[in-house]
Amino acid sequence: MDALTVANEITPYVTAAVGAYGTAVLTRATDVGADATVGLGQRILQRIRSGREGSAELERLDRAVEEVAEAPGDEDFRAALRAQFKRVLLADPELAAEIAQLLPSRSEVHLTASGEGSIAVQNNSGVVSSGGDARIQWRAT
Repeated sequence: MDALTVANEITPYVTAAVGAYGTAVLTRATDVGADATVGLGQRILQRIRSGREGSAELERLDRAVEEVAEAPGDEDFRAALRAQFKRVLLADPELAAEIAQLLPSRSEVHLTASGEGSIAVQNNSGVVSSGGDARIQWRAT
């Protein structure tokens, strides 16, 4: 997996961790109680930050994390974070390969549905309905 692909793949995990912990994600130990996405985001960020203490590269990365923490829904800040990941991973192909190994296999399927009436579906070719008042009319062709 190339550095750009890895940067694109890891950004949602790290932003989930930032969303859960804010800037504390920069110093917080991995939380074993965190859900899988947040926990993976923490591990990825810790690994990328490892060995870069005091560097300008780490300062830029941390600032990008802080901006996402301040405005988690801002796609521009997420893009800036992704760009920082890209810079780091392009400069260190071994790290990019290591981080890629942390990512779930694309063949692995994770579906989540929560709350009343929620539905999680993979490969549906029929009707999916939720709710007691749903009416489905089917016409064979």
